[in-house]
Parts: sequence; C-alpha cells; structure tokens
Amino acid sequence: MQHQLLIGYADRQTFLNRLSGSTKLLCFVGLSVIGMMTYDTRYLIGIMLFSLVIFHFSKIKTREISFVVSVIIGFSVLNLVMVYVFAPHYGVSIYGTEHLLLGSNQHYFNLTTEQLFYEFNLLLKYTFAVPLALIFLMTTNPSEFAASLNKIGISYRVSYSVAIALRYIPDVQSDYRTISLAQQARGFEISKKAKFMTRVRGGIQILLPLIFSSLDRIEIISQAMELRRFGKGKHRSWYMAQKFKQNDYLALLVVAGLIILGIWLFQVNAGRFWNPFKS
Repeated sequence: MQHQLLIGYADRQTFLNRLSGSTKLLCFVGLSVIGMMTYDTRYLIGIMLFSLVIFHFSKIKTREISFVVSVIIGFSVLNLVMVYVFAPHYGVSIYGTEHLLLGSNQHYFNLTTEQLFYEFNLLLKYTFAVPLALIFLMTTNPSEFAASLNKIGISYRVSYSVAIALRYIPDVQSDYRTISLAQQARGFEISKKAKFMTRVRGGIQILLPLIFSSLDRIEIISQAMELRRFGKGKHRSWYMAQKFKQNDYLALLVVAGLIILGIWLFQVNAGRFWNPFKS
C-alpha cells in the first residue's frame, strides 16, 4: 500500500485548482495580514468560517493532513500556555477591565475573563490561517505558480526558486519516511508504539541523513540548472503560464471585500481590538 504524502500538490477537480497561483497567493497573503492584525472576534469568526467552507470545497482529505494538523495544534496549544505563563494579565491591560474567574487580585496567575477572551482570539487566528495555508500548498501547481509570480512582476529567478521549494516539499517527506523505515528495520522503534522520548530521539537520528540527502539533491539541481544556462537571459517563457479568468477576478474581489471590511472595523472599534467588556 502506497503511503500518502503529508502535504503536496494534487490535481483535484475543484475550482480552487483552476484558480491562478498568483490569485491564491494574493488571497492567502491578504487574508493572513488582515487576520493577524485584527482582534475583532466577530471578524475572526467570520473569516474562520469562510476558510473552513473553502477548505471543504478543496476536497483535501483529512488523512492527508492529519499529522501536519496535529503538529500545528500541539504548537498552538503550547503557544497559548506560554502566553498565559509569561503574561497572565495582558488581556486585562488591553481591555481595561478585570473579571476574576480563579485566584485573587494578589495572585500572579489569577485567571480573568479578559485573558481568556484574548487567548480565544489568538486561537481563532491559528484556526483560520491553517486551512488557507493548506489550500494554497495543496491546490497550487508549482510550475504554474512560478509563471504566475513572474507575470505579476517578480523576477523569474525568484519565481523558479519558489516553485522548486514547493515541488521539493513532497520529496523531503518521502526521504524522511524512507529513512524512518530504514531506521526501524535496523531495530530503532520510532513508530506510534514507542514512547514519546524514544520517538523524539529517533526523529533526531533521522535529521542528519535527511540533511545530507537534501544537500546532495540541491547540488544536483543547481548543476543541472547551471548546465542549461539558467538565469543568463533577462526573460523566459513559461509552459504552464495561465491567464487570469473570471473566477480569478471574482476571488480577488471577494477577498478585497473582506479586507476592506476588516479595515473598516478598525475605525469602528477605534483600533485593532473589539472590546465587549466596555459598557
């Protein structure tokens, strides 16, 4: 049975796959920037639901991203805990009120509604950004994306480098899995049956051969490109170039509307934060 790669482009029959790579990049960057800037909970919930709906239509299966999502969830939870540990009163300083849930006024780690609300906003930011990033990575053809970047004015050298990076992601995952299976065949148990620390040590043992194999692959690619005189000319043609279509303009219009809404809420809230505690 063939193992499913963690993340990588797959040609699915969806409207997202048919969108231009530059369209998806502009939408992803635009929504990410406005989403990270605002702390309006209503807006964050709205774009979170929007990203989850779009993710549903992308037809990306859960088993393809389960490991990546679990890692992201782990880091997100760790970040939320660290925010509370190092700044348990930050929510109070932002919203200007204090409603105690646990502890007392003299206790450093007292828990307030304002702090929980602030960290809930942080959670919403992670929740809306992850589906958008996965959609971008798994529905964008690297070659077409490079052509799209070059079309909007980015140097074809940079565009091609980005395309190689996107194309290389599945290869790195494949190498990791191959080295992992080889290590297990030699008696190093790093599957789910092993203890957590044993799996961590096994993962570290995989990194060194993975780095060397990656460096070897980079050298081969760079030599092949140099032999073909890549970068000598000022311009180049693109086999996978794709013109903007009606759906591209429609997607950009929808995202532009969401961004304008977020900017308008800055004025309504007199800043980035929506304060439900304000009477």
